[in-house]
Amino acid sequence: MITDGIIYGINKNMITVEFGGDIRQNEVAHVIIGDQRLKSEVVRIRENLADLQVFEDTRGLKKGDKVEFSGELLTVQLGPGLLGQLFDGLQNPLHKLAEQYGQFLKRGKAVAALSAEQLWRFSPAVKPGAVVRAGEALGTVPEAIFEHQIMVPFNFTGIYEVAEIADGAEYRVNDKIAVLRDDKGNLRPLSMNFFWPVRKAVNIYQERLSPVEPLISQIRIIDTMFPVAKGGTFCIPGPFGAGKTVLQQLTSRNAQVDIVIIAACGERAGEVVETIRQFPRITDPLTGRSLMERTMIVGNTSSMPVAARESSVYTAVTMAEYYRQMGLDVLLLADSTSRWAQAMRERSGRLEEIPGEEAFPAYLESIIASFYERAGLVRLRDGRTGSVTIGGTVSPAGGNFDEPVTQATLKVVGAFHGLSRERSDARHYPAIDPLTSWSRYQSFIGSEQREMIIKLLSRANEIEQMMKVVGEEGTSITDFIIYLKGLFFDGVYLQQNGFDPVDGATSKERQSHVFELLEKIIGGYFAFDNKDEARAFFQKLRLSFLSLNSAVWDSDDFSRYENQVAGLIRESCQQEEDAINITNRQAFMEQDFDSTFIRARSTRTLKDGIPLHHDDDYRGEDADDLQ
Repeated sequence: MITDGIIYGINKNMITVEFGGDIRQNEVAHVIIGDQRLKSEVVRIRENLADLQVFEDTRGLKKGDKVEFSGELLTVQLGPGLLGQLFDGLQNPLHKLAEQYGQFLKRGKAVAALSAEQLWRFSPAVKPGAVVRAGEALGTVPEAIFEHQIMVPFNFTGIYEVAEIADGAEYRVNDKIAVLRDDKGNLRPLSMNFFWPVRKAVNIYQERLSPVEPLISQIRIIDTMFPVAKGGTFCIPGPFGAGKTVLQQLTSRNAQVDIVIIAACGERAGEVVETIRQFPRITDPLTGRSLMERTMIVGNTSSMPVAARESSVYTAVTMAEYYRQMGLDVLLLADSTSRWAQAMRERSGRLEEIPGEEAFPAYLESIIASFYERAGLVRLRDGRTGSVTIGGTVSPAGGNFDEPVTQATLKVVGAFHGLSRERSDARHYPAIDPLTSWSRYQSFIGSEQREMIIKLLSRANEIEQMMKVVGEEGTSITDFIIYLKGLFFDGVYLQQNGFDPVDGATSKERQSHVFELLEKIIGGYFAFDNKDEARAFFQKLRLSFLSLNSAVWDSDDFSRYENQVAGLIRESCQQEEDAINITNRQAFMEQDFDSTFIRARSTRTLKDGIPLHHDDDYRGEDADDLQ
């Protein structure tokens, strides 16, 4: 039964409605203004008054206007035809809206997410008499490069018997393709599509697994140093212009997943338009076809109604869970969750709720956590696995990572890729700061090796800051070599040229191979007569390595540049036997990076026989220990 109400009060996109009858939280309602029906959602109920957030422009509304409650929750349509689409926050296909109503979208207009006219070649997967449950496949239709499973709707509880199943032929999404019989003998006809509430997580899998397998993004600093696992979560906070959106686009292009969903929850219109224009022209490196064929974009820009930002996030994650139920790996990228949080702050203020820090709602952390918790790696009932990996950008004002949205996000994600203004200004891309970023997931590179690199970069940064005060002349040759090593690794491995067709995406095998080569340099020890000689060597080594980065993997050019790098190492490294290199790495790991002097020296040795760097100016407290 549909309940009616009238507008009692208006506060921009928040209206108060006086109603009679029964309604429920998050129920969809329509505000009637002339021949327009403005979609809205119940966010609070107080006796016979309900507060609704309207997803459209509310100009022209007045007290006494009619409101119709639908009795249904905010849902999305799930079925074949979602891939390659561009939706708004309410799952309206924007290109179809433009075809019907022009380039300037009119309020109160809606279009079905899936085409009712398109034909799909259905192939049955069960026979009459088979027993099925929610989420299990009745058949398949081809969609892009995938076999899209036509599943029993997720809201079907219990066990059902297949009474009828359609033959292999072409059908529309609303045509009947099966009839199920429940345990009471009731018949329930099914089509290729169904609806699911966006705020309810899909949990009809057999088991939720711990995310351990790395998701290869082919971005070296992420895969090697701060990995993301399939089914895990990560965030990319950074100041304006530091490259958050560009990094997300590179990840969506090169990540080794089946499906990519981009949720623009309040991002600037120009960046969303660039994504819409670029993706259809990009050749998918995994399939050789258009990248848009396995991509969905939910675009709710900063120029669209504020209330729809929240719906865009939940619309995207619900579609991601739908494809996960087919045993696929899905990557969901939300840009930017800060603007979603600002929309929640605006709504909370209009509801006159008690504010939290910086006027954000007190429940900000729980809302953000509930979103990221919908990521996960699951085992389905038939033994297959599927995953949803969620990555969100955060846009803290002034790059302040201590603000509430960033801190609330850091409490729930498994990896933190913090962007640095200094690295961005220095044209160091990706501008992920290795000294502030972290990850709880395992990489294909050992944790001890990653720790060694972080220690090197941290110590190199300390030396650089010290050199700004005392100058290069006041720095020992040992410290200067460590500084050059950190600068070298940062420049040739952590920095990546996204415009280079080779260097823009580095495979897992190549990363492992190149990292082993770099270990010989980082863990090796060199004897230089002066700092100019050390600087010249690392500059020459850097140029050779940059040429190596641009050479096709396993090609003759790659082998030539690799031999060139190995030759430079042999010329300047005192020892190169494997046992010595292992000893050097152990010595490197045991160094005290918090002390003023580094106790590693060459040409002289400590009593345990470990070869160390040469430093004639060394006057540390352990000088008496030298032989």
